[in-house]
This record gives sequence, C-alpha cells and structure tokens, in this order.
Amino acid sequence: MSLLNAPIGIYGGTFDPIHFGHLRPNLELCELFALAHVRFIPSSLPPHRSQPQTSVEQRVDMVAKAISTETKFVLDDREIKRGGTSYMVDTLRSLRQDYPKTPLCLLLGMDAFMGLEQWHHWQQLLTYAHIIVSQRPESDFNTQERWPKAIQVLYEEHKGDQDSIHQMLCGNIILQPVTQLSISSTDIRRRLKNKQSVRFLMPESVVNLIRCNDLYK
Repeated sequence: MSLLNAPIGIYGGTFDPIHFGHLRPNLELCELFALAHVRFIPSSLPPHRSQPQTSVEQRVDMVAKAISTETKFVLDDREIKRGGTSYMVDTLRSLRQDYPKTPLCLLLGMDAFMGLEQWHHWQQLLTYAHIIVSQRPESDFNTQERWPKAIQVLYEEHKGDQDSIHQMLCGNIILQPVTQLSISSTDIRRRLKNKQSVRFLMPESVVNLIRCNDLYK
C-alpha cells in the first residue's frame, strides 16, 4: 500500500480561449487515474507559439469560468505570477516544492509529447513528474517506430502503468486513450472573427465572457 498522497494532474496551456477539448480529456484522466485534482496552469509567455491575443487577466478569467463547476479542477496562476517565458520544467520544480510527498502527473496530448525535444530542459521533466499521454481511443499507440528516436528511447526507459503513478513520485510515462474532441482555440478565434457561433464548443460561461468583453473580434 502506497504511503504517498493521491497524484495531482498538471495541465498547462495558453487557453486562448479554453474549450471543451481541454476539459473533457482531463476529466477522464482525473477519473481513470484517481487523481486528487487537475491543476490548470495558464502560461504567461508561451515559448513555442505566438503570443496570446487576449490579456493575461482575460485568459485567467476564462479558465476560472470554465472550470468553476468541476470540483476536481483547480486554477493555478503560478506561471502568471512568475512572469517571463513559461517553462514547464520551472513550474514542475515549483510544484514539487509545494507537494514534496505527492506524485505529480504532467498531462500531455500525443502531439505535445512528440514535440517534447523542443521543450526547455525536457530531459528533466521526469525528475519532477510522471507524464500521462492522452490520445483518441481509435488511434494506434503501437507506431513507435515512427516516433522521434529520442522520444522512443525516453518512453522505453520510463514506461509505466496506472499503478506506478501511485507508488512513485515521478519518472513514469503512461499512454492513455481518452475521448478527444476535434476542437481548437485557433478555429474558435477564426469563428469569432467571422462572427460565427461558438456555442457547444466551450462552456457557456466562457462564451458569455467573450461576448461581454468583445474578445477576438
């Protein structure tokens, strides 16, 4: 029996804007892995993409509205408070200081996992957390020969299972099929610019916030 606390999920992003494609997979991961909760961490300055169209305050407000009805979702603004470029390795280091006896699980989609070599000090991520990689149920995880070589090696050296994240603080990689919705923030911004409806792509509370603040016009 593990003496560790229940694992915490870590999910970062620009959330410009947040939508159901961010929310539904993480709810499933929270249930499947018996996570204590999932921390949604808006980035200050994302290192691998263009700068957000909305302000830091607006993105934080959208995340807060989106997750307000789910008790297992928590808003964490540490990257905003830290300022500067948001590197996940720094965030995980900070979280490890806050939760020294709790397994941390970095929640990534397969696309992000395939691009992990581009992350700042990516080799250090597993010294602070496990990595849970989500993908659509119909997708074939067994195509590892097509993965970047460094990612193949990383996975083979750190392959774990659901039990391992409750027994160790960090260091394992788990592949997990989930319901992934074909929704993107880029498409939502395009629809809003073209004055098209975005209902049912995101929580109504976020739709209302966008409308009230005349965002993405």
